[in-house]
Amino acid sequence: MVEAAPEAAPHQEELAWAGPVPQPRAFTPQAGVAAAPPMPSERPVATVSPAVLTPAAPDIDPAPRTRSRIYSHRFSDVKPINFGSSSPRKLAVHGVDVSRWQGDIDWQKLRTQGANFVYIKSTDGGDHLDPMFRKNWRDAKQAGMKRGAYHFFYWCRTAGEQADWFIRNVPREAGALPPVIDVEWNGESSCKRQPSPEKVREKMQVFMDKLERHYGQRPIIYTAPDFYRDNLKGAFLNYPFWLRSVAAHPSKVYPGRRWLFWQYSGSGISHGVDGRIDLNVFHGSEEDWHDWVAKSG
Repeated sequence: MVEAAPEAAPHQEELAWAGPVPQPRAFTPQAGVAAAPPMPSERPVATVSPAVLTPAAPDIDPAPRTRSRIYSHRFSDVKPINFGSSSPRKLAVHGVDVSRWQGDIDWQKLRTQGANFVYIKSTDGGDHLDPMFRKNWRDAKQAGMKRGAYHFFYWCRTAGEQADWFIRNVPREAGALPPVIDVEWNGESSCKRQPSPEKVREKMQVFMDKLERHYGQRPIIYTAPDFYRDNLKGAFLNYPFWLRSVAAHPSKVYPGRRWLFWQYSGSGISHGVDGRIDLNVFHGSEEDWHDWVAKSG
């Protein structure tokens, strides 16, 4: 989900699942996170007050408690990969992620092609809002899709500023999927800073703690192979991960890492969308999906 949009005037900086929301944790460099209950084995899991100018998004009506229909996978791929016996097609619940670059989307048509969930680009940095976010957020819900928002993390802004910006723009809504922090190196960004692994994890923890307090959901970490290798291997063991792995199964690219979502293609094609779209799959059965949605919401 590499984003090329520049950040305006960067500030310099010195260097869930079900259950009650934990309080802020002290950062533990050895593990990347404080001790917490382990994630279920091989099974998917699911503030500091905002600044005056960043009011919390209000709660809105609870989501209905009916299970949404699961549509089978009908996507095509410009660059199909043969994953062999570990093909994502063997998993039951597929979805997509979108941003402004997908333009106007026919959400009803996209859903029937197999997009059972969508993660929608909301924000990056401390002052950029995807211009299609509000429309996509509204229209995806009207089409009956499960949806969540993701934030592209910008390494030249403080974590607190970025959390406040996300909270200001993304509603706290019953039934929404947990928020996502997208962490990766972006060579197209105006920010060329690459903090140390310790600083990367520290900034991520501040951001994720703030979102967890506000939304009552543990954030999901999206990342790519090079960033994971440099910063996240062995860290954040009690957080759900969404892994980009477009040439091999995640078990080969991220050995030992449990994952919740797998982004298996950046070159998908679907009715309802012009151009290419990222394709993703949930790690579990249809029943697992319904259970996780109920707990995480």
